Parts: sequence; structure tokens; C-alpha cells
Amino acid sequence: MTPRTVPAAATVAPAAGGPPPSRALPHPDPADIRLAEVLHALSDPMRLTVVRRLARADTEVACCDVPLPVTKSTTTHHFRVLREAGVIAQNYRGTSKMNALRRADLDRLFPGLLDSVLAAAEAQAGRIGEE
Repeated sequence: MTPRTVPAAATVAPAAGGPPPSRALPHPDPADIRLAEVLHALSDPMRLTVVRRLARADTEVACCDVPLPVTKSTTTHHFRVLREAGVIAQNYRGTSKMNALRRADLDRLFPGLLDSVLAAAEAQAGRIGEE
């Protein structure tokens, strides 16, 4: 998969009235998103936590608003894996890196996958007493 730089507006709309992003990060084109990479990204419990948090949000979420019990560098790694797999879009807003699920792309490419994974993750969290 060859990552490309996607303008922020192409994947995640800027917040209403917010400034445009100051720099763009590379994201895979929807045609380059592969099921194996998406499944790999979703297979890690920390990354699944991130995806669950983003799925519950009605807007973009800053990395710092998704607390993970790992170091900052490991958190950065998890977000990068999700972005490079095409699961999330990341864009800078000032000094914050904002994140959103690429739900429309994933639903178009793999109908029902994200909803099934999220439902299973929620059921598991309820069973084992996680948030």
C-alpha cells in the first residue's frame, strides 16, 4: 500500500468555524485499503479501545482525549497503525492531532465489518467489566 497525503477536507471535515489544518498526514487512498491490514489494526486491544472511543464520538477527538494505559510513544504508534491501515483519519488542528473513524470508506469497502467488530467489542467489554 502506498500512503498518500490526503487533504484534511477530503477525509475529515474541519470543525465548524475552525481553522484549516496546518499540515497533512499521509493516509491510504480508499482503493488501497486492504482487509488484512484493517483486521490487523483492529486486532490489538489498545487500538480497539481507540476505535470504540472514536465510534462513540460525534466529532473529531484529540489523541490526548483517548486515554490508554501505555506510554506516549506507544500511543502514537497505535494511532499510526490505525491511520496507515485506513481505519482512522488524522489531521492537525494547531498543535492537536485530531482523529475520526473513516466509517464511510470502511462501510463502503467492507459492509458491516465495523459495526460487527464494534458490537462484539461492546459485548466483550460488558462481559469482562471494561468501559
